Amino acid sequence: MAKPDDPMLFDEAGDAGAQMRRLAAIMDCLRDPETGCPWDLEQDFASIVPYTIEEAHEVADAIERGAWDELESELGDLALQVVFHARMAAEKELFDLAGVLRAINAKMISRHPHVFGDESRDKSAAEQTVDWEKIKAAERAGRAERGVLDGVALGLPALSRALKLQNRAARVGFDWPSTAEVIDKIAEEARELNEARDSLGPEEIAEEYGDLLFVMVNLGRHLGLDPEACLRAANGKFTRRFNYIEDELKARGKAPAESDLAEMDALWNAAKAQGVK
Repeated sequence: MAKPDDPMLFDEAGDAGAQMRRLAAIMDCLRDPETGCPWDLEQDFASIVPYTIEEAHEVADAIERGAWDELESELGDLALQVVFHARMAAEKELFDLAGVLRAINAKMISRHPHVFGDESRDKSAAEQTVDWEKIKAAERAGRAERGVLDGVALGLPALSRALKLQNRAARVGFDWPSTAEVIDKIAEEARELNEARDSLGPEEIAEEYGDLLFVMVNLGRHLGLDPEACLRAANGKFTRRFNYIEDELKARGKAPAESDLAEMDALWNAAKAQGVK
């Protein structure tokens, strides 16, 4: 095991394999019971999960913004999460980093028989996606997953998990035949939410609101849209337009709290007219 004064910890040369070994050695030092970092030593799988999710989102954010100068660093942060989890697993004698990498290497080879096997590459991307799902289904069967929805991770962002659940159900025929039926269902759920708001309690209102969100995800699926990406884009647009409002108010010697809805709404419309997206 590497020690904090090992020269290899400070060697920035070397290929990807050498740098991965270096990162693993750094994590070994951080988790050393005697000389490691107190914060790192206090962590466990559950406490690190929020950071893992956050780092994945920061990768997505950099790509969304086209911030290519930031992407390298963000991917490094995400790689650290993999190494951190693998190190904690090794301490519990569950598996280690080599096992993690071995597993994904084997999975990628088995899921691409048209590249690493004798199957034809003369297929469209859509046909290869169907093949991929068949292979994944066989893998789930091998893990004794009995239900259609088994294996859809609970820790996924809710919109992404809803999309995966609906895709799984659709594969066995549980789906509306067209977008029109989905839109009708959205109208129905909106009416039920409105009725719940007027006559039911907070729990029932939350349930109806969740139903409406779930059907909205289904509409996106029928339109070929990723709801997570669409909402992320909408968040970005809202942020840019609200920043415009703040800048305009600042030019008038005001803060948003000193304005009113009518003024801010007019500035919002001005942002739209000027093409702020």
